[in-house]
Amino acid sequence: MHLYRHRLRRSLIAALLVAWVPAPACAADQADLILHHGRVVTVDRNFAIHQALAVKDGHILSTGDNEQVLAAKGPDTTLVDLAGKMVLPGLIDSHVHPVNASMHEFDHPVPDMETIADVLAYIRSRAQALDEGQWIVVRQVFITRLKEQRYPTKAELDGAAPGHPVVFSTGPDASANSLALKLSGIDRDFQVTGPGRIERDPQTGEPTGILRSAMRYLKIPPTNAKATPAQRDEQLLKLFADYLSVGITSIIDRNASAADVDQYRRLHAANKLPLRTRLSHSVDASVATPQIIEQIDRIAADPLCRGDDRLRLIGIKTFLDGGMLTGSAYLRQPWGVSRIYAIDDPRYRGMIYIPHDVLVPIVRATVEHGLQFTAHSVGDGAVHELLSAYEEVNRATPIAATRPCLTHSNFMSREAIDQAARLGVLVDIQPAWLYLDTRTLMAQFGDERLRWFQPLRSLFAAGVTAGGGSDHMQKIGSLRSINPYNPFLGMWVAITRQAKWYDEPLHPEEALSREQAIQFYTINNARIMFFDDQIGSLEPGKLADLVVVDRDLLTCPIDELRDTKVLATYVGGRPVHE
Repeated sequence: MHLYRHRLRRSLIAALLVAWVPAPACAADQADLILHHGRVVTVDRNFAIHQALAVKDGHILSTGDNEQVLAAKGPDTTLVDLAGKMVLPGLIDSHVHPVNASMHEFDHPVPDMETIADVLAYIRSRAQALDEGQWIVVRQVFITRLKEQRYPTKAELDGAAPGHPVVFSTGPDASANSLALKLSGIDRDFQVTGPGRIERDPQTGEPTGILRSAMRYLKIPPTNAKATPAQRDEQLLKLFADYLSVGITSIIDRNASAADVDQYRRLHAANKLPLRTRLSHSVDASVATPQIIEQIDRIAADPLCRGDDRLRLIGIKTFLDGGMLTGSAYLRQPWGVSRIYAIDDPRYRGMIYIPHDVLVPIVRATVEHGLQFTAHSVGDGAVHELLSAYEEVNRATPIAATRPCLTHSNFMSREAIDQAARLGVLVDIQPAWLYLDTRTLMAQFGDERLRWFQPLRSLFAAGVTAGGGSDHMQKIGSLRSINPYNPFLGMWVAITRQAKWYDEPLHPEEALSREQAIQFYTINNARIMFFDDQIGSLEPGKLADLVVVDRDLLTCPIDELRDTKVLATYVGGRPVHE
């Protein structure tokens, strides 16, 4: 009898133990991947932070504490012990130009240039490498970022390469040497039609070599670098691999030409597109209004406007004004006479490219197609002009659902922020411009005129969706590129408002918190690209785009945040960089 009771007691205990062990997850609930024992920053509405995250079929299955999430472990689950490391949603860059950027050094490396001497040395090296008479074009080396803070003069360019036409191009503006002007027919009698101007010596009337928004008059032949479609694809994929290495899992190409769109389409059809890509199709707004609208109609008819989770065309992009880096952004107040920008007209306010009576109908046509309109709008004059056009269209056709955008929007105002908030206008901004250009902008405008320069905190406070981008134009390499596309540098700038070669933070009252800086490169950009229901935060059901980083962005010493390294990048739950 004693032996029977003993065996019964053991059987009861065993049964209870079996009852206490959690039942294994059924196959439908078993995770493909579990990351555990870390800090998973969800960027959900509450900015919740969990210990673990599970992925199944490319989507997030669950987030929570280790025990909860590990309950979804099955025999084929891949387990990753984070050892306390931080996980973020995949980072998003809302403004890149990857096709041209990837080809910039296809035929020869281009050194960094921080001084006029660097520029002239590069021109001399190209003169030695090219046959006499061939054009030498230096692109996107901005005067705001040269230590001398000025254009190289016509005489300096002549001296560096007297047998070559030379152009120092900063976008729509340029400094050209004597031979480049001569071959282009630009002399004292040359007249500009449409936007732009040729700067002239006040004494002689001869062109100084400075062309404002008039690069179109320079007869630069097509580049000598010939690349096959396969080589172009190879270069672009090399750049995309570098984006993934710094945690960028989604991008918006903010000025994709028809050829660029075809290249993306080709890569996607071959299942080679490694990150999520949204496109703003370029539109030529220099032609007659009916022709502009015809372009918009053709873009809207492209099946890519429906797209999928990897590639989609979301809207159009055009150029409303010039640039702050070149002295042609359209401002509400005059630029002021300037040695830096070679401005001698005290009334000069910059360049506006699209008249109001043209801007309104092309915005309306875009909105009626359900596409996002955005325009390069740097100066506060251009920002107010675009907001005015949005306001006018909105009276008859509500615009908010199309997520209309201000691109760059560096110089703003209190009124512009409030108007954007009321209309549902979004903003894509590039913190690297603050980092690289504050020194020159302070010298030109002073502290008071820069009060509303990249007013990030005010935008967040007003409820305006502002997203971080880079305007990456040239070179592969997140810190050597023009402009740098390293998102951790961008976060650091947004938090500290510190600039290169400048000691004081620029209006620190507009700094973001660390949490906001993470939102700036995740959920906010997901909204700009019409994809916040699928990416931008780590929530069950969303696509499993995420990055593992080597430090805690919320607690590390602030100056170490910019040095953050990505340990692993996942797109749709698949590792694409480790």
